[in-house]
Amino acid sequence: MTRDPRNRTSPFGILLMTAAVGLATWMPVEAADSPPQPLKSGIVRFDDARADQADWGEMRRYFTGETHGTQDVLTAVAIVEPGKAVHRAHRHAQEEYLILVEGEGTWSLEGKEFPARRGDILYTEPWVYHGLTNTGTERLIFVVVRFNSKGVAVPPRPDTRPDEE
Repeated sequence: MTRDPRNRTSPFGILLMTAAVGLATWMPVEAADSPPQPLKSGIVRFDDARADQADWGEMRRYFTGETHGTQDVLTAVAIVEPGKAVHRAHRHAQEEYLILVEGEGTWSLEGKEFPARRGDILYTEPWVYHGLTNTGTERLIFVVVRFNSKGVAVPPRPDTRPDEE
């Protein structure tokens, strides 16, 4: 049985919404020459999050922009169909947490694979290859929280390898 990601009665449904709520809400449109304003505290409902459809499933974007302490923020929920992945293992300059809320699959971290199960959390440092593939028979739901910290230099690209394996 597949759960509705809006079901907040389960501990993982609560985790899914809590991860998104902590950072903030709607960001007003800024003039091109205005400095970006930090996100404001608030709640974005599942049905109100911007939904992007793809052949692998759906990405719901909740908060993007910056907070008082972070920049390049992305908080989102991915709903991944069986046998699919959002993308191949990849790397980027931002730190990132992936929280597996529902389903099962395979984590990829630094070229190694590990079983991925409900309740797992992956953290990745900047420029570390990582990924998650749905290898189960039901949809896989994960929360992503990605950011750079303000006042902390973004680590330089460590080598010339491609960013996606």
